[in-house]
Amino acid sequence: MSHSNEAFSADNRTTSTATEISDGIFAYVQADGTWWINNTGFLVGRRGVVSIDACATARRTTAYLEAITAVTQTPVRTLINTHHHGDHTFGNYLFTEATIVAHDGVRQGMAAWGVPKSAPFWTEVEWGPVELVPPFLTFEDRVRVYVDELVCEVAHVGTPAHTVSDSVVWIPERGVLFSGDLIFNGGMPFLLQGSISGARVALDSIRALGAQIIVPGHGLVCGPEAIEEVDLYLAFVQMAALDGHAAGLTPLEIARDLDLGEFAALSDPERIVGNLHRALAEIDGLPPGAPIDAHAALADMVEFNGGRPLTCLA
Repeated sequence: MSHSNEAFSADNRTTSTATEISDGIFAYVQADGTWWINNTGFLVGRRGVVSIDACATARRTTAYLEAITAVTQTPVRTLINTHHHGDHTFGNYLFTEATIVAHDGVRQGMAAWGVPKSAPFWTEVEWGPVELVPPFLTFEDRVRVYVDELVCEVAHVGTPAHTVSDSVVWIPERGVLFSGDLIFNGGMPFLLQGSISGARVALDSIRALGAQIIVPGHGLVCGPEAIEEVDLYLAFVQMAALDGHAAGLTPLEIARDLDLGEFAALSDPERIVGNLHRALAEIDGLPPGAPIDAHAALADMVEFNGGRPLTCLA
């Protein structure tokens, strides 16, 4: 069976599409995948739906739930959060009948981040009446979720990467991987709350799975080639940080002097500054995933952006 459902996004300028990528497995891709505009997905069983992630705003999450309803009238019984960031979790509260499942660290991460806010780092967003609803079934390493007889392996990647609590959803029988934000396709990855070196280790682990279809956290559905593209970018960041560290430069100074080369076309280029903050901290011996001054890094990103808040169309 093949099915596609489109819904207008909150700004009415782009569409979000639910596309069947394998029998009963749907990717919900939100264009254009920039700040706070993530992908989700869902699996349809006889008695219920399993969703992978929510969306950032009330309107976007409502549109996603409507896309599910256009495919099936069975309720969403399970919601898996791949990590704690609000574009994947702020909409949790609208899944009123679902058991919310995530890694242990997602609860703490959501509490530390708090309710959604735009200022002073992003342009204003209409979030809606968001209520923080953390997962209430958590795991340390991995858990299996079943959709009828189909097995979904939900596994923590074992290291700080995009965040300290990233999980992937692997459906081995179909060769389908929901990668969360370990993979950005066409957008610049962002690892301020994770680890550059750890993300490369995590990419090794998902490379070994042999996925044929990857639903990235942001960007179009892709194949395993996206793993290599992200890894090349991370290696580039590490090398830039090493050179800048040797020259005694700050993350902002490195970014301003840096030729992004093949990565210049990636969306949200200001993320290079936050990534350099993380990479330099690791060079100085900070353990992967250990807290750094996120406000200072975001302020540098705004400065890199000409002193303007970062553009968010969520």
